Amino acid sequence: MRQDDDSWDLASSVGATATMVAAARALASREPDALITDPYAEPLVRAVGNDFFTRLIDGRVPAGEDDGGAARLITDVMAVRTRFFDDFFLDASRAGVRQAVILASGLDSRAYRLPWDEPTTVFELDQPRVIDAKSATMADIGATPTCDRRTVAVDLRDDWPAALRAAGFDASVPTAWSAEGLLIYLPPDAQDRLFDLVTELSAPGSRLATEYHPDGGAILADRAKEMNERWREHGFDVDLSGLVYSGDRHPVADYLTDLGWSVSGRTRPEVFAHYGRAWTDADVLNTMRGSVAITAIKDQGAS
Repeated sequence: MRQDDDSWDLASSVGATATMVAAARALASREPDALITDPYAEPLVRAVGNDFFTRLIDGRVPAGEDDGGAARLITDVMAVRTRFFDDFFLDASRAGVRQAVILASGLDSRAYRLPWDEPTTVFELDQPRVIDAKSATMADIGATPTCDRRTVAVDLRDDWPAALRAAGFDASVPTAWSAEGLLIYLPPDAQDRLFDLVTELSAPGSRLATEYHPDGGAILADRAKEMNERWREHGFDVDLSGLVYSGDRHPVADYLTDLGWSVSGRTRPEVFAHYGRAWTDADVLNTMRGSVAITAIKDQGAS
């Protein structure tokens, strides 16, 4: 279970979910009609050294009906989610936004694989052990950033705005922000505080992309329990259901609107359809149909 002062690396607690997502990106990148291409996902997963995730990307963990559709679930959802955030950043870059912040960056490799318009500075924020491990792996494989990549090793429960500024962040220019796969790991009040701080740091014209789960993660926790049960016999021992925070929280679209952002949202089935992927209510993805993909632009004159 989560604690107020818990921390993690890429093989434990919340960090393990970053490795799971990277494994899903690796699998999605191999598909014949792949929505994404992430050549760094597989080496990053292997570098973590978690036997379960290594066997997952090697095809040695049963998939399909044998695992209740869990592997298919994360692969499909993460392919679409990754493409959504990729497009968000590329659209912002093409619009002239030259500063980006990836909150809870995990094993995200966008600083290396996206064709950012120059010059763009990309700040990656995450736990120190997560940042250090990813940076070391990328250096070992000879990966070169396609932007001015700046890492900010900080816990989002600490004074991350100060750490971000110390790394060279300029609050006077528009910024593209992402909070991908993050909100369910925050208590409701911390979600509000995150967007309050992002708003304070955002010049007019800044952009934001995130996801909102109206149930506060409760349905996702139930699905995580099923995944744990299916995968435990294969060596997966991280309690995914104990990592998320449920409880009533402010709808993100309403909250951001009140803060001076122009907001748009699409349900997960709508995002799937946008990218030519089928959504079937009868399949395992139906447990996540209520999630909303949100983009927002800070209005001129908003404080």
